[in-house]
Amino acid sequence: MSTETTAPLRLPPARPAERAPCDVTEHRLSFDGFGYLCRVVWQDAAVTEPLVLLGGSSQDRFSWARHEERLAEACTVVTLDLPGYGAAEPLPTRYGIDFLAAAVRHTLYELGMAKVNLMGACFGGAIALRFAQHYPDALRRLMLAGMTTRVPREYAEAVPRWLRMLDEDRREEMAGQLVARFMSPSGAGRIRRHAAIARLLHQQFMAQTPRQIGMAVVDHNVRLLNHEWYRPEPVPPLSALVFTGEYDSLTTPRMGRETAAQLPGAAFLTVRDADHLVHMERIEEFTDLLLRFCTDRPIDDLPYCHPVEYPGAGPERTGS
Repeated sequence: MSTETTAPLRLPPARPAERAPCDVTEHRLSFDGFGYLCRVVWQDAAVTEPLVLLGGSSQDRFSWARHEERLAEACTVVTLDLPGYGAAEPLPTRYGIDFLAAAVRHTLYELGMAKVNLMGACFGGAIALRFAQHYPDALRRLMLAGMTTRVPREYAEAVPRWLRMLDEDRREEMAGQLVARFMSPSGAGRIRRHAAIARLLHQQFMAQTPRQIGMAVVDHNVRLLNHEWYRPEPVPPLSALVFTGEYDSLTTPRMGRETAAQLPGAAFLTVRDADHLVHMERIEEFTDLLLRFCTDRPIDDLPYCHPVEYPGAGPERTGS
């Protein structure tokens, strides 16, 4: 993978928010000439900093609609279609994760948010971790779901095959392989809504327009393989949580522990009855975990999680 040389964005402090007196606002923003979109569910009686959610390549700002209502009880919730994703403008593949992290920082400036809680799932986790490395002063807490310090070898090897399938109009076959890569195989363990989620993912992929396929599959995977997924830059001490489903076969629990070990004092845990798509399979538990962490409530002994671990803390502190 190539090394990005883009320097971290330097911005003045966040400016005061300008918004209409309503609960939900949509914003058309531009960063370095590329237009993108932002959705904000405002909470004027928030008990914690705004929560920014960064999803995977096929998720957009509306993918978190079922999470928003509960999360917005405690804080303002921000979702994004970053350049190159969702309904945003296409982004040339020469732009990588540094650029996308800088676009998130630009968003906070435009929204008047000086400090936030940040959650990144899958590809969003790579952006969130780069944000933590480059803009720690804007971050209160960091949460990474289904995150790893390397692109899984099996995934990287599959990308050229998937792109050939698209060229050969074998879209149905590719959809099946893509779903199988993101979800654990049948029989791996008890996974909530496994069959239903598999059908949904397949239907969503088959319903994508040529533009969506070009951005979310072709450009995204070229970007993924041509830029550093993870860079071993320092992360200042901050509240950090890394988690995934106990049966995650894409970014395995072992990979999650390795990621948590790179973050000073980070907690790691696995969610029961889930795989890589824990945010879809266990929506209520996923949102409850985020809210607990963002409000400094205990995450020990949760019935839907295995015990908390601290992979980077040494033998004296391995759980709670």
